Amino acid sequence: MLLDRTHREPATLALKQRIVAFMRHASTEISPSEEKRLPELASILPAGTPVYVAHTPNASFAQVIRAALAARDAGFLATPHIAVRRIPDAASLRAGLGSLKAGGVEQILLIAGDAPRPLGEFSSTQDILETRMIEHSGIARIGIAGHPAGHNAVGTPLLWDALEMKQAFSRRASVAMHIVTQFGLDASAFAVWERELVRRRIELPVHVGIAGPATLARLLHFAVRCGIGASMRALMRNLNTAAHAPELALSPDQHLLTLLAAPLAAQIVAPHFFAFGGALQTARWMQRIAAGEFEIDTVSGRLSIEN
Repeated sequence: MLLDRTHREPATLALKQRIVAFMRHASTEISPSEEKRLPELASILPAGTPVYVAHTPNASFAQVIRAALAARDAGFLATPHIAVRRIPDAASLRAGLGSLKAGGVEQILLIAGDAPRPLGEFSSTQDILETRMIEHSGIARIGIAGHPAGHNAVGTPLLWDALEMKQAFSRRASVAMHIVTQFGLDASAFAVWERELVRRRIELPVHVGIAGPATLARLLHFAVRCGIGASMRALMRNLNTAAHAPELALSPDQHLLTLLAAPLAAQIVAPHFFAFGGALQTARWMQRIAAGEFEIDTVSGRLSIEN
């Protein structure tokens, strides 16, 4: 049980209030192929909601830019992924950033991307930052990736070194920067990672990545594809084991309840919900939770959405 039985009612009410407040600044994502869903998405989410545009494997850099401009026109805070390993060349990057700025897009998410080999001349986010193209483009805010559950292809010390380097860049270049964490299936991993942030004096605002509503098979598919923990490969081979593993959080409900069981540090500013191609389903769920249209079942660790 998440809460002590003798204090369940007032504690549960306080927890619900924390969840609703935390959801006020929530963000989500679309893939470029979901651009046509933007009008319906705009009828669900408030104007100004941050909507990230993921650079999915089958999309081109130009398609990401186009979808971001469409999201901006739909009234969202459009935030395209700039996946450096998928950028054809410096000229394409310069032109893309120029188009974003001209179209009113002020924020990007700068990530290495999961391509096994760089498409062009850039292989890391540091390669891009060193060109100073983002600074010169006039883009006001940069998101960067955090990995509470680690990454199969990058050692944990290197992940921390990268965060420290990017924070130093942010201060040196006077560029606003925030962290968007990769989603994970271990609800307790974030607390451990957060303590390490404090120890290393990394003070960038953090947007906590949480998987939106999805089937178990879909969650595990994306967990493996995104390199989230070597244990995910074993779990993929036995979905029955995964469904009953007590250390896993397989719904956004479980993540929110674990994360907000106590008041958050000021550095943790918002949740970011990964949609995995289900932007409308995720947005509808976000809308109901942000409106407080739910009750908390402290026994099951789930949120019961009101009919």
